[in-house]
Parts: sequence; C-alpha cells; structure tokens
Amino acid sequence: MEPVDNQPQAKRRKYDQANQEEQSIIESENGSCATHENTGCVTFPGNEMGNSCVSNVIEDQETKCTKVGAVHRKWEDFTSLYKSSQGTNESKETSSGKQKEGFDFSVMSYNILAQDLLEDNSHLYKHCSQPLLQWGFRFPNILKELKQLDADILCLQEVQNNHYRQQLKPVLESLGYHCEYKMRTGNKRDGCAICFKRSKFSLISASPVEFYRPKIQVLDRDNVGLVLLLQPVLSQSAALLCVANTHLLYNPRRGDIKLAQLAILLAEINKLASDGTGGYWPIILCGDFNAVPDSPLYNFIRNGKLIYDGLPMGKVSGQEQSHRGQRALTKPLWPPSLGISPACQYETLKCQQILKDAEKPLDAKDSSEELKDATSKKNSHLDEETSSAIQHNFRLMSAYSHYIAGTGKAEVTTCHSRSAVTVDYIFYSTTEHSTFANSGGAPHVGSLQLLGKLALLTEQDLWTVNRLPNENNSSDHLPLLAKFRHKL
Repeated sequence: MEPVDNQPQAKRRKYDQANQEEQSIIESENGSCATHENTGCVTFPGNEMGNSCVSNVIEDQETKCTKVGAVHRKWEDFTSLYKSSQGTNESKETSSGKQKEGFDFSVMSYNILAQDLLEDNSHLYKHCSQPLLQWGFRFPNILKELKQLDADILCLQEVQNNHYRQQLKPVLESLGYHCEYKMRTGNKRDGCAICFKRSKFSLISASPVEFYRPKIQVLDRDNVGLVLLLQPVLSQSAALLCVANTHLLYNPRRGDIKLAQLAILLAEINKLASDGTGGYWPIILCGDFNAVPDSPLYNFIRNGKLIYDGLPMGKVSGQEQSHRGQRALTKPLWPPSLGISPACQYETLKCQQILKDAEKPLDAKDSSEELKDATSKKNSHLDEETSSAIQHNFRLMSAYSHYIAGTGKAEVTTCHSRSAVTVDYIFYSTTEHSTFANSGGAPHVGSLQLLGKLALLTEQDLWTVNRLPNENNSSDHLPLLAKFRHKL
C-alpha cells in the first residue's frame, strides 16, 4: 500500500518542495477481481521442507497443489547446493569432534494492507470490486494464507491495531504463536508485528523502535520498527537469533527520511544482536522498505556503505524516474543530537565501550590519550575520503534475487492499480559476500544458510489475475517466505 499522507500530526501539513506528492498519472480503470476460473496453486516440485509448512500447504499429494493464491508460486529448493559443497549431514563435526547442530526454521514477511489505509487510498484499488475490499472478506483470506504457509516466524506490516488486538493476535496465539506488536506513533492506527512459534523459539528480549523524534526535522514521521532476540528452544546451544521488522516511509522524494529511519533501526539491531565478543548473532531483517532493488538504499543495506553527499533525495529509493528539481542530500544526514553515529551505532554504546576498555590494565599506557587513540582506530571506518558516508557492520544478503531465473524478468512484491514493483525483502546475515548469494540463495560462509524460498511473480503474472488485491489474494502485497538453517 502507498499511503498518500505520512505526517505525524492529526492535521495534514502542506508538503515542502521536496515532499510534494506525485501527481496521479493513472486513469480510472474498470473491471472487477479475478474469478475462480483464474485460481491456481502454490507448487513445491520435488521438495521436502522438513517442517509442517509443506504438509499444511499441500492438500493434494498427487498434484502437490492447493488454492492459496490466484497464480502458481513454486518452491525453490537450495538444499542440494549445500549438500554438494558442504556434505549431506544437517549436523557437522566441529574441530573438537563434537556435532554442530543445524536448526531449521522458516520466515515470512508480509504487508497485509491495513483496512484504514486501503480506504484512505481507494484510488489504488480501482481494479477491484468493493465487496472484495471489505475487511470481513479480506481477513479470512489473509488468515488462510498464514495458516497454509505456516511460517515459524511472521514479520507483518500494516497490521491495524484493532484488528490485531481483536482478531489476529488471538487466532495466532491459538495456533501456537507468541506475538509482539508496535503501533505507529501519532494518530496512526497500524504498525508492525513479529510472531513466532513458541514450539521453536523463546523470547530473550523485544525492542520496539520509534522513528519519530521531536525537534529533528528529518525524523518527523510516524513509522516504526520492531527488533526481537530469540533463542531456539530445542537446541543445546546458547546461540541466539535477531529478527527485525519495519515499514519505512513511502514518500519517494524523501530519501533523507528513509535513510535516517533505517539508521535508527540498524542502531537498535547493532545493540540487540551484539554477542558480547565483538561479533553479532545471526540477523534476519524483514519489511516493506519502500525502495526498489539496486537503489542506493537497497545497496546500502546489502553493501554496508553509502556515500550520500549530493545524491538527489528522490533517487535514494529508486521509486521515481525523474529527479529534476529535487534537493540533494547534504551532510550530516541527521544532527548529532540523535545520538547515532555515521556507522549506525548508538553513541552511548561507544561511550560504554570506552569505559569498559578503561577498566582494563593499561600496561604502561599513558593515561587516556592512548585509549582515545585505540578507540579512534577501532571506530574509524569512515576516513576523510568518505566523510559523507554512512555504513553498518552487518553483511546482509537478500533471500530473493529480484529477477526470474531464465527469463531475466523482474520479480514484483506489490501490484495494484498504479504500480508493480519490489519493495518487500527478507535480508539475512552472512560472514562474507559471494556471487552465489548475490543471485538469491546458494552456499555462503555464515551461520545462516538459505535452504529455499517461495518464488515471486512478474507483473505480467499478476495482471492475468487482475493484480492485487483479488478474489484469492487479499493484500496488495505478496507474502515472502524463506527457509533457513541456523548452524548452532
């Protein structure tokens, strides 16, 4: 969903030049949603996921299909790639001779389209008949998808507060999930939820994240995030997993706000995911980032660094083709009062580290000068040449390649009356980048392995069923689903 207004106050304020809304370029379209004749299935060719997800999705064992959407979506299995390069056992021996555990789990990221936002932006859904846009019709469809795909971790966006409290949370809890929720600030009524199966994980900590900051102009919007630290319950290991979920600002012309919001989320992940030894627990980062693949914002997440000075604000997310008349980003992106460094870390954590280092024996070091020197070297990721850069310390891959194998056609995660693009992602941490991982799911070095994913579709595929929402898919986004192995 593309909200027309993202202001933090109840009364809408007039946009400045960099914040003007796009003019409507799509004429009213006629037509109603797809009929049952268009209904297809989710297909898992020759794949066994190893948990209840497949058994719940596949109702007909001969065809391995079920009506979960209006088109075919295949399960892409990558386990053979790991078997050929790393051996066939789920558990591997460590250097000490002990077996290393393999903990498998699945993750879904899904923008379920808040009803209030649907009604406020009805121009996006002119292709769909009104009865199919009612919450009474939509909720059973969404719930059916959640049940059938049966992910161990759900990262949901645009979850309307009253629907969450009265319907979604009670149902998911009855299905064995523990639910955490963060509503957007201001007068907004939707937010982000992370729900996980109690049979698979226990909650270590939960950190809701508000991006709105009074008196900081670049952070005057009400978007939020949520970061959890989880522990596998059936494992003998003390290894943890950090899961984050967010929905960044939509406005294509305010890349400055998107980057500032992302920096706050990354700082929170940096705090929660720290393993206490200078490294990080494995990270899953999900959400609707309102940025397209290969945009500067996307590449910042993937590559860990962005030189932003002079970059047009509208170019950050890649949502707009023309950047004429747009303001450029200038340094610093956010004021020092935010308390977050260009390395997307809380400054207070740096101070705590300095104090921690100060407690250690100095071994003939001269007072605090050498300590300052060491601290400066430790945190000097940004040299003079890249002083107008931001960065983070996580090596993140996308579970999806963003292009259909064999055809090169672009995948899309959302498709309504005005556009069809990819804005939703499941990122996961690795210890090094690789060409295989860049292509969306093959072996890499790291404690998280991507075992498979539910394939996405092209814009043409979704046009054959009259776009989204339709009779079988009740959001304007597709759910993303990936399966991982956590090498404990």
